[in-house]
Amino acid sequence: MKKALLILLTIASINFTAAQDGAFKDGEWFKFKMSYSSWFKAGNATLSLKETELNGKPVFHVVGKGWTVGPVKWFFKVKDRYESYFDTNKIIPYKFIRNIDEGGHKKNIEINFDQDNKTALVHNKKHNTKKTINTKPNIQDMVSLFYNLRNKLDVSSLKSGDEIKLDMFFDEENYGFKLKYLGEETISTKFGNIEALKFRPYVMAGRVFKEEESLTLWVSKDKNKVPLRIKADLAVGSLRADLEAFKGLKHPFKILVDN
Repeated sequence: MKKALLILLTIASINFTAAQDGAFKDGEWFKFKMSYSSWFKAGNATLSLKETELNGKPVFHVVGKGWTVGPVKWFFKVKDRYESYFDTNKIIPYKFIRNIDEGGHKKNIEINFDQDNKTALVHNKKHNTKKTINTKPNIQDMVSLFYNLRNKLDVSSLKSGDEIKLDMFFDEENYGFKLKYLGEETISTKFGNIEALKFRPYVMAGRVFKEEESLTLWVSKDKNKVPLRIKADLAVGSLRADLEAFKGLKHPFKILVDN
């Protein structure tokens, strides 16, 4: 559960083509049900998107929340909040907030990106420190990355097995992430059968994930690129997130109808 929001990341650097009409709009909202080892509910997560302004610039403001429920919260309570403010046209971030409490492990970090000068001002509010760090051009944060990919990844150019790479900034470091495209798959959801695109993000094996290829992500094949399901093999047990509710989609949500 503590990695529920972290696993909606990864990708770029392989034939990006800007979508003509975009994959999302103001008012989009998702809710996910988290289950542990496929047999009991562990928590919930939500992603909400609104259009606003930041320092006079038009931006999308995304808020991601994750929290444990039921018996899990009594022995490992999680309450996470992630926020990203990113440019409505370029889909690059200007501000990122990570405020988490994971079983008593707390972080409260605010990052302001200067995309022109390729720097990030990191304010660690817990320790009351500030530092400026050089970044890669058009750097992404872990939230803006997902929305950038939904809008700009040209899936028609991908073949099964292709790998995609991206530079992302997290906490106080630049990270290089890699993701493998696994092709198309029709999956069964609470809404019906949906055609999906399947990806395998590479993660750091060790304390949390069992191995590098422990994560699998499915997004809808339609213009929305809705996150439908995430599976993660953890060092102990497994975690699964399934889309439970949504609203405010920009395009029709395609569900297959059996004849």
